[in-house]
Amino acid sequence: MSGPETARPVLGVTRSASGQVWRERQTPAQGLAALAIAQRLDLPDVLARVLAARDVTAADAEGFLDPTLKALMPDPSRLVDMDRAVARVADAVEAGTRIAIFGDYDVDGATSSAVLARYLRRLGLDPAIHIPDRIIEGYGPNGPAIEALRAAGAGLLVTVDCGSTSFEAFDVARRLGLDVVVIDHHQCGVELPAVSALVNPNRQDDLSGQGHLAAVGVTFLFLVGLNRELRRRGTFRRGGEPDLLGLLDLVALGTVCDVVPLKGLNRAYVAKGLIAMHGRLNPGLASLADVARVGGKPAAYHLGFLLGPRINAGGRIGDAALGARLLTCDDPQEARGLAETLDRLNAERQAMEAVMLEEGDAQAVVQIDTHDPAVLVTGSPGWHPGIVGLIASRLKEAHRRPAFAIAYDETGKGTGSGRSISGVDLGRAVRRAVDEGLLEKGGGHAMAAGLTVRREREADLVAYFNETLKDDVEVASATRELKIDAALTAAGATLELMSLLDKAGPYGAGHPEPVFVFPAHRISYADVVGKGHVRATIAAPDGSSLKGISFKAAERPHGEALLAARGRPMHVAGSLSVDTWQGAPRVQLRILDVADPQKSRI
Repeated sequence: MSGPETARPVLGVTRSASGQVWRERQTPAQGLAALAIAQRLDLPDVLARVLAARDVTAADAEGFLDPTLKALMPDPSRLVDMDRAVARVADAVEAGTRIAIFGDYDVDGATSSAVLARYLRRLGLDPAIHIPDRIIEGYGPNGPAIEALRAAGAGLLVTVDCGSTSFEAFDVARRLGLDVVVIDHHQCGVELPAVSALVNPNRQDDLSGQGHLAAVGVTFLFLVGLNRELRRRGTFRRGGEPDLLGLLDLVALGTVCDVVPLKGLNRAYVAKGLIAMHGRLNPGLASLADVARVGGKPAAYHLGFLLGPRINAGGRIGDAALGARLLTCDDPQEARGLAETLDRLNAERQAMEAVMLEEGDAQAVVQIDTHDPAVLVTGSPGWHPGIVGLIASRLKEAHRRPAFAIAYDETGKGTGSGRSISGVDLGRAVRRAVDEGLLEKGGGHAMAAGLTVRREREADLVAYFNETLKDDVEVASATRELKIDAALTAAGATLELMSLLDKAGPYGAGHPEPVFVFPAHRISYADVVGKGHVRATIAAPDGSSLKGISFKAAERPHGEALLAARGRPMHVAGSLSVDTWQGAPRVQLRILDVADPQKSRI
């Protein structure tokens, strides 16, 4: 049967400005499903096409369009060790034990910590939160931090978004007589640390089917179980029951920013969390939205690209605890100050990233010109280790191959991060490099990996990557595709259409935003704005027009083609959003690619 890889190119585009083939996302089989969805639910064709192309069947469509916690949330007890974790924390709540929360320094860790802390505060407890410093402490629990928490009076340690492999740190906790409960979602081996309970849907003996959850999603599931247990014990007779649904704004933020698939329970978390966020009941989130200029109804895009990076900025170049402090803050004035600090740190991070990216790109260009490596390995002693992951991601996107960026210290020890392309397992290659003695340590998954390497071993590492990954990179790079959902004209990009598409959202990892193509629309305006963005207006033959923007595209092939095409017709592909700038909502196109109708076939 024909699939996306054999479907005829959309508009005949076999080579766009950015070197992509435009393929119809919907397969022939999904076309039949779209027809069934449209007929059974009386839905417009464009919405039915979007649903079917994301493997939604006619039988599942109604429930998919209204994801509810009631329908999608499993019994928390289905997760291995959940009942033990719930019982141990419930005992601590009833005894008034001081609980310490140890979270990761990213958004998932900050939101997981905040969700748990807010719940416990509602019960009258005062939990301590420790977020490790990315540079000094590194990822996960560590002995000195545990000793400090114990000395400060902690009687129970709960780790969130970390802890599944923290054997040495938990040996320290056991020596100190400190019980530990782990709530995590990272991959782990068969052997697990000895703790009171370890809840992780990705542990190898867990059959709950919830391995797609972010840590904050697992934490919320734990709170559902804890709430049920405390209700059974009669704890709430002494006070009101905490509002779990009011925590979903934080759950949505962590879920989107950890880029987990928006399927199953995750869709309900985000859909209901965006509604909660619109209510602006969390002072920290409200202040962050204000400084990030998120107006109107929040969308998953705002969480991933505007709010998340500001929280991450604290962990990257500032105080890693700032994000969790903001999200647990109830004082509007203090929240505003924290949000402004994170906004400033994010601006500083952007400036540092720009300098590092310029240097990294120069190194990449030299490497490509001299020996065209399968994997780019860049680095410098002046780079900040908290930003290397962003640089690797930018280089990967710009040069269409896996890329590493490494920050070296004064001793020649390098802390690096890598990003891959689909079809190339970078994590496996890094783990093999550790086994072969090329790296001091390293790990990760298929699309992202981290490593520690000595400067004198960098050349050996480059040779190793090129030898082991060259064939995979060649296959993965042979055909780059942009999946197209449907063709529209500027006149068809209406608020009514956006309302329809919103029903199939939220969009994100595993549930991509719809991409539309606008055939032969004249580029009536195009210019560079801001920090390398290209703003444009496209006009249909009937005279209707649509404003659009292509982010960070001024020096990329499709941005350059857009600027060069002023006054000429181009095929334009992109996704749609609602812009509420200056109060009046209007549809805007986020331009992803363009193709010259006369030159797009090879």
